[in-house]
Parts: sequence; C-alpha cells; structure tokens
Amino acid sequence: MPNDRLPAGPAQPAGRPVPRTLHAVRMDRRRLLAAAAVGLPWIGMRSSRAQEGTIKIGQSVALTGAQGENGTALAQGAKAAFAAINARGGVHGRSIELLTQDDAYEVPKAVANMERFLADRDTFALFTCMGTPTIGAMMPKVIESGIPFFAPFTGAQLAHAKNARNVFNIRASYADETSKLMQHLVTIGIQRIGVAYMNNAFGQEVLNAAKQFLDRLKLPEAIAVPMETNASDAGAAAAKLAGGHFGGLVLGLAGLPMLEFVKAMRAIDRSVTLYALSVSSATVKAMGANATGLVITQVVPLPSNVVTPVVRDFQAAWKASGVAADPTHAALEGYINARVFAEALQRAGRNPTRAAFIEATWSLKKWDLGGYEIDASTPERSASRFVEITMVGPTGRFVR
Repeated sequence: MPNDRLPAGPAQPAGRPVPRTLHAVRMDRRRLLAAAAVGLPWIGMRSSRAQEGTIKIGQSVALTGAQGENGTALAQGAKAAFAAINARGGVHGRSIELLTQDDAYEVPKAVANMERFLADRDTFALFTCMGTPTIGAMMPKVIESGIPFFAPFTGAQLAHAKNARNVFNIRASYADETSKLMQHLVTIGIQRIGVAYMNNAFGQEVLNAAKQFLDRLKLPEAIAVPMETNASDAGAAAAKLAGGHFGGLVLGLAGLPMLEFVKAMRAIDRSVTLYALSVSSATVKAMGANATGLVITQVVPLPSNVVTPVVRDFQAAWKASGVAADPTHAALEGYINARVFAEALQRAGRNPTRAAFIEATWSLKKWDLGGYEIDASTPERSASRFVEITMVGPTGRFVR
C-alpha cells in the first residue's frame, strides 16, 4: 500500500564510534544528545515537541454553511484533545496534526478534499469526516484506497460496509438512537406513535428502525408521514399528524426539514411531545422557543456532566485550548474520537503502518474511556452503543 509506513524517526546510535576528526566528534555528540532527548517525556515546563516526526491526518467537515457551527465544534473538540496529547509528548514521541478542510456540507467539495488528502503521501488517515451524503460519496474510494477512515460523523448504515476493516465507526447508529427513543416511549406507556421522516436514506433508516421495534413487541404500527428534503411540504406533514392524538412523534428529520416541521407543528399543537435524533442538535438554536421540551437522543454524554470522567478531561482540554465557544455534544464527540485515535496509535507501535493502525483499532475491546466504552467487533457495527436521552430546557440548553 502506498505510504503504508510513516517516515522513520532519527536513527539512534548503535554504539560509541571512535571519532577521528573534529567533524566526527561533533556528529557523535549530536547523536548522543538526540538519544538522550528521546528518553525525556517533554522539554520545557509546559509543552513538548515530538522527537520522531509528526503524524498528519486529514478531515473534511462543514466549517461554513448551515452545518458550519456543528462542524467547527467537531474539529475544535478533536484539536483540543490532540493539543493535550501533544503537550505530554505525543504518541511514542510523535505529535498528531489534524488538517481540517471546509466542505460546507457539499458533496463535490467533500470529495475534492478527500482526493487531495489521498494524493498527499503524508496523510496517514482520514479522521471524523462529516455528514451522511458526503461520507456516502467518499466511501467507494476510501475502501479502494485502504486508508484508515476513522470515526465518520454519521450514524447511517452506509458507513458500515461489510468487511471494510479500514472504516472504523464509533458513534451509535441511527437505528440504535431510534430504538432508544422507542424503548423510552413504550416504557412510559405510550403506544400510539407517529413518525415524520425525510424522504431520503436517513429518514428511511429511522422509519425502518421504528417499525422493527414495534413489530418485535407486537405493538400497533406507527403512523408515518414522509417529507421532502427541501421542507416544502413541512406544513402539510404537520397538519396530517396533528390530528392523530399521538402520545409522541418521532422525527427522522435534520436541518431545514426539522426546523420547518417543528415550527409548523408548534403552531398547530404545542401539547404533543416531539422526539428526535442527535443530528437535530445543531438546529436547536435556530428553533428558538419552539425547541423547548424537544426530546433528543445523544451519542455522547452531556458535555456539562462533570460526574463523567471523560467529560472532566474534555472540559480541561477545552479550557486549555482557549476556545471561546461553549462546549457542545459535537465538540465532545470530536474530543472522544481523538482520544480513541490516539489509543489505537499507541497500540500500533513506535513506527506504525496504516495496516498496524487498522489492526489496533479492532483490538479496542471493552476499553473504558472514563464512562464511555469502546468495544470494537465488526465493520458492520459501531464501536460504541452509547445513547442517552436529553431534553431542551427553557433556556435552550440540554438537560437530562
């Protein structure tokens, strides 16, 4: 595989050569100093520089456009983790550099970013690229290239290609999130359930998971209404569901359809409880008061819940990074993904090949990252099954 092995670090002296010239004496001294430096955890009081080169990884996310805030948080969380790791000497003396490119959540830009990363022999892996449509477009070439495609930011089944061991999914799937919502509804005694879903792969996955759950428990079938991805029929979909007297409405929606449907439904009936998936979190701010009471699954812990050890670590790294924005679920997800990446890199050895790194990811069995477990099994399943339910409070913040 091209560029399978990273450039080797500085050679260590095998023994003490006998200097024969002044130049040889100086070269020998430099080698000895280099050898001593490699053994130090860091140089200086606060920071360190890796002694054996830098591991460069590429990322394509939305930094602008409708999903720009979400993508920016994702990248910032990851960079906060890598900065903390690098400050402690990196991984086996190597620093990790995350190179983030903006794709504005547009497929052609995302594919172009991916191709540039693949063409750069210094790119060791692709890290937490963002979005179901963009990742779907990347997958064929990613699989063909064999490059590690680490922790894509989607819960779609399309990212779980059979036998694609270079693709390592962490976040729980959309089916996992939907099942969690359905279990919650049934537990609190709700059996009449409606589903509003986008007429695309994401919406269909939510609908299928809801149907399978109800079929398994032999409960009444959910009343489902599709919506176009441009949200042109949001009002009509809300009107169809408003008279159904549902105990809860599950929303397989994101972005503009989510925003417009909630707005239309709140105008008709504010009493029905709306349930959505984690991808809707980015839209909450735009909803304003309409978001209050919205129940949303999350695939990482609440970023303010310092009882969870990984959240405490995240908050310390976030503060040290100097980011002015409040931490979000997306930022915490980026941080967690970076920590898992570093652990796999640690297991891959001092001079890791891509193949060794890929094998190391699959060695992560029941590894607890401070209240967030990673348990790799097969490419068809995510390494995390973590899903918790949150609610949007009156101030727009998430609460458990």
